[in-house]
Amino acid sequence: MSKQPILENTERMSGREALQKNTAAALALAGAVRSTLGPLGLDKLLIDDEGRTLVTNDGVTVLESAKVEHPVARMIIDASSTQDRVVRDGTTSTVLLCAEMLRNAWYLVSQGVHPSTIARGYALAQEYSAKALDDLIVEADVISAVNTSISGKLNRGMQAHLSDLALKAAHMILSDDKKADPTRIKVIQQVGGKMTDSKLISGLAIAKSCIHPQMVTNRGPGSILLIDGGIERRKPSFDAKIKISSTGMLDAFREVELASVMKQIDSIKALDVDVVICRDGVDDEARQALNDAGILAYRRVEKQDLDLLSLATGASLIHDVNRAVKSDRGTFMATSEEITGGVNHWLLEGEDGGATFIARGSTPDISDEVERCFADAVGVACQLLEESSLVPGAGATQVALARGLRRYAESIPGREQLAIEAWADALEVIPRTLAENAGMDPTDSLLQLTAAQSKEGINIGLDLFAREATDVVSAGILDPAAVIRQSIAGANEATISVLRIDDVLWAQQDPQVPAEVQERLDASGGFA
Repeated sequence: MSKQPILENTERMSGREALQKNTAAALALAGAVRSTLGPLGLDKLLIDDEGRTLVTNDGVTVLESAKVEHPVARMIIDASSTQDRVVRDGTTSTVLLCAEMLRNAWYLVSQGVHPSTIARGYALAQEYSAKALDDLIVEADVISAVNTSISGKLNRGMQAHLSDLALKAAHMILSDDKKADPTRIKVIQQVGGKMTDSKLISGLAIAKSCIHPQMVTNRGPGSILLIDGGIERRKPSFDAKIKISSTGMLDAFREVELASVMKQIDSIKALDVDVVICRDGVDDEARQALNDAGILAYRRVEKQDLDLLSLATGASLIHDVNRAVKSDRGTFMATSEEITGGVNHWLLEGEDGGATFIARGSTPDISDEVERCFADAVGVACQLLEESSLVPGAGATQVALARGLRRYAESIPGREQLAIEAWADALEVIPRTLAENAGMDPTDSLLQLTAAQSKEGINIGLDLFAREATDVVSAGILDPAAVIRQSIAGANEATISVLRIDDVLWAQQDPQVPAEVQERLDASGGFA
């Protein structure tokens, strides 16, 4: 009697082999984005299955665009995506830190240190760094941190331009409770012109014209009504045929339809609104009736724009005009129309703020990159308005933390001391990579930076343009503390998750046949 294996058609890796393969996957992932870090980082050319190209040096864009199947690599990409979603910066740093932590952990495992011991040491190091980071906070202008967040993207003149616009946009959407939601900023792409032609508009701009040429578009302040539907004849929800037995029946049917539309117009008039916005269409009779009533109207506005208008004006989205009440209305400060980039735009300035960024570029690829850079900059700006804590950039914070961790490790008696030192070494991958991407020797640059900090203080970082260690706070090279904190925490959690993996089981599955197809095959006895 032959014995069947417990795990059939399954490839298994366990112990050190599993950690070695997972670490190799993390290092390969980090290698894909390593050269994009810093102000002198290089770009990546991405080509999809259909031949479309994308040029960017945004780490998370590169990773999310790539087809990655390895589960550990996907875990690290998820950590980078979370970093982008929460603080909008530090995505490449998160991947590099995670890969370096795993590299150092593998070295300790090969020396006989148990992964659980390393995980405990890494947790202690992360806890110490979170507290030590508060001691590195400096007083400085937040515009410097916004500019640092997009360093290396586009040219330096455009970086300053976008940083200024991003900070202004963040102030436009800042609420009374000191919250700034970057999703409230509408972005419009316009191909043509220079990148520096990109501009910020106070209020929301929508590429629409009013539904009647005689409507007055410049008005305000006033009230607005948002309709998640249209003002038009109702269509049957199912296929139906109407049998006409006399010539008057069709006219009567049309009169009833028109009466239904006019009833909606009367309901709108009763609400005493100045502007009406519809997601769907507006009948010709309704357009004329709205114009006669002095109501400005726009139709076929996208749902996303309706949501932004709702946030900016405080109006509720209604589905049935006949059931709307005055409390559903919103308020606006001003409305107008203007031609921007050869396209007519309706501009509305809501009572609760709102802003529109128009991204310009000579080609679609450039305007796409301008939009991505602005999204990063405005995300950091919004974060800084909520928490304005800044720390020295250009690798200064990572080196300062690493130096403190090595002193802290001396107080830990067990093997966790080795893990803390390995964690400190991993932090130094950031200044080493910055130097490498600038064409400098990474080892010499790190030694120079460490020596300078020990003599002159923790504000010393790498000035990649001057190619020397300098006071980066005076130079305006700063990072938001929230970005560093999230990057360290995200990388550490992903690393510990990988360290705890003891077995990797790959199920080898045969091609699957849909159930309904299999039933037909079974009924017919298979293929002829």
